[in-house]
Amino acid sequence: MKTRTTRARFSRTVAGCAALLLSLGLTACGGGGSSSGGGDEFHVLVYGDATNKVEKQIVETFNKTSKVKAVLDTVPGADYQKKLQTTISTPQAPDVFFNWGGGSIQPFVKSGLLLPLDDLVAKDPGLKSNFLPSVYDTATIDGKAYGVPMRGTQPVLLFHNKKVLADAGVEAPKTWDDLLGAVARLKAKGVTPIALGGGDKWPTLMWFEYLYDRVAGPGLFKEALAGDKSVWESPESKRALAMLKELVDAGAFGTNYDSVKFTDGGSPALVAAGKAGFELMGSWVYSTQRDVNPEFARTGLGYTAFPTVDGGKGDPADVVGNTNNFYSVLKKTEHADAIAEFLKLMYSDEFVKAQLAIGNLPTTTNTEKFLDSTEDPAYLKYQFDMVSEAPSFQLSWNQAYPPAADAPMMQAVQEFFNGSTDADGFVKAMQALSTD
Repeated sequence: MKTRTTRARFSRTVAGCAALLLSLGLTACGGGGSSSGGGDEFHVLVYGDATNKVEKQIVETFNKTSKVKAVLDTVPGADYQKKLQTTISTPQAPDVFFNWGGGSIQPFVKSGLLLPLDDLVAKDPGLKSNFLPSVYDTATIDGKAYGVPMRGTQPVLLFHNKKVLADAGVEAPKTWDDLLGAVARLKAKGVTPIALGGGDKWPTLMWFEYLYDRVAGPGLFKEALAGDKSVWESPESKRALAMLKELVDAGAFGTNYDSVKFTDGGSPALVAAGKAGFELMGSWVYSTQRDVNPEFARTGLGYTAFPTVDGGKGDPADVVGNTNNFYSVLKKTEHADAIAEFLKLMYSDEFVKAQLAIGNLPTTTNTEKFLDSTEDPAYLKYQFDMVSEAPSFQLSWNQAYPPAADAPMMQAVQEFFNGSTDADGFVKAMQALSTD
């Protein structure tokens, strides 16, 4: 899941200018300027990766007609969050910045640094109505909107190697029992049932997120995030943990998953090479496979929703993952009206087509009409329907929680999976997390 601290997981090439920024400090690609506000320009800070080519294109489009110019600043992914944290309260802070919504902006909201977008939306309702509600609401805090979606949605799906499953007489599992049965059959064939990049920790977290949703419904996590720590010791929580332990003890992930990573291509390679049957991963794994194993991505990679749980409270159509990335605006900006015009481009036809061309799936209401012209319309339509029809789209836990919770959460996840802590230890670790 592409999080605050792990956007580098995409394994994409960072543009040369972005790399240069690290050594020179925060400056603009193709332009000058070093601080926000003032003058006839505003600064837009984004995470530096291959997706920047779309952001550059949109900035160029905006600047053709605007008297107030947008300046795009990029910071390489591994350094993005640190740079943002160190500049956001200084004169060098950007006017507009890339984020993940949820907990990633909560500290800034509480510090009074961000501009609520409600007044801008009141002037142009399209800044809200042109986006899928389940996504837009991710950047809503205390009833106020603080972000506009600006890249693509990234739901988590259960991917599989079609041939490996067929050779083992296994079908894509619809239920948890189906999955356990598939694990047994794949093991009998000498195949690791499920590839897991446990060395990165965050891929392991996906199993908790989905199983907790299927067992308890989205309410448990919402209550925990709101400060009710007692939910972690509820019967539903204990059941989810027991099911996870059963899966691990069944050998579903093999024995060396903590030495495998997604970020270096390890876990996707296991699936592509036929050494593993499944991988639970964000939708971006399709692009990863297409880049490295294009033939396998085209003909051998399957995908399905996470299995249902008998007696669970969660809706089978619920989704977890990254709803989108967002642009938020600093309250002190002197160019709110110009920025509003810039944000309108995030639902323009040009924006949607450019994002689709690089494999991103925008969450705008006009996206669907362009899907047939993409390289793999079936895959994108599956995702779009999945997100647009989801009763709940639960933001990845380590994005929903404030940044300070990231490290202890990941430690608890890893320790429970590798058996160095039990269910009670995991519960205590989650109860100790700060939600402020």
